[in-house]
Amino acid sequence: MNLIVTGSIAFDYLMSFPGKFTEHLLPEHFSRVSLSFLVDSMDKRRGGCAPNIAYTLALLGERPRLMGTAGKDFGDYRRWLEAAGVDTALVREIDDKFTASFFCNTDEANNQIASFYTGAMAHASELSFRTVERPDLVIISPNDPDAMVQYAEECRALEIRYMFDPGQQCARMSGDQLRDGIIGAAFVICNDYELELIRQKTGMSEADVLEKSEVLIVTRGENGSSICERGQQTDVPAVEPTRIADPTGVGDAYRGGFMKGLAVGAPYDVCAQLGSVAATYTLEHLGGSSHAYGKREFMDRYETHFGALTQVL
Repeated sequence: MNLIVTGSIAFDYLMSFPGKFTEHLLPEHFSRVSLSFLVDSMDKRRGGCAPNIAYTLALLGERPRLMGTAGKDFGDYRRWLEAAGVDTALVREIDDKFTASFFCNTDEANNQIASFYTGAMAHASELSFRTVERPDLVIISPNDPDAMVQYAEECRALEIRYMFDPGQQCARMSGDQLRDGIIGAAFVICNDYELELIRQKTGMSEADVLEKSEVLIVTRGENGSSICERGQQTDVPAVEPTRIADPTGVGDAYRGGFMKGLAVGAPYDVCAQLGSVAATYTLEHLGGSSHAYGKREFMDRYETHFGALTQVL
């Protein structure tokens, strides 16, 4: 299947706080918060939603096309992605900007406080689906908000099926922008917290989202995920990890696994199960793309948890 993955391309700066953020947040002082958390460690990793999703697809045998904007420091990252099986021909480098950067602090309860520097990502709206070979499926993952709305509009106009994944940008996007992305989407995917933000900002219930799109996928962390269609909901459990290293990129890996299922024509519950397995590999490693596995290893782990896999990956 011809897949295009759009979204942020970034470097991740991952920090670890040996405590719980919630113990330092005083509700009576929320009107003025001034906190500094002393961390035990920091790692710089290749990141960004789009490369994380594309990397999982490549591990599972696809050759996804990555579409986004990166900075003058992207060269080594591009070569690494190409070696991993990701087509980066649609990535434009912005010569006078640095690649976007994600600064994330994780506490011992896996709560996260993060900041995101836009950098070259601000140029994402300069790219267009009108200038690329028509794909079978697109994912519009967190990116410059104007670019996300533009991509959704172009996909509708060109009759390209797309998955709308507002993710962390739910906090930045307006209700109108979120609604514009949802209308006409083949799939809308978000976690349960993001779904509540969508409800508050757009006034749309789950039923309303399904009136404007085909399928709503809601991820729920260790509680698995739900595939919602009109009049039907299917719940799929998460796969228990052997260890928990870092939650960064787990949702992206789920999306990559789900899209692999779509690429081979699997039913939605199997797509979600593939997503659960892919997500767990990421949870067991630091960063969104520091893990690796072969197709046989992945299938064995799938079958251990969900039984025989009838689809050919």
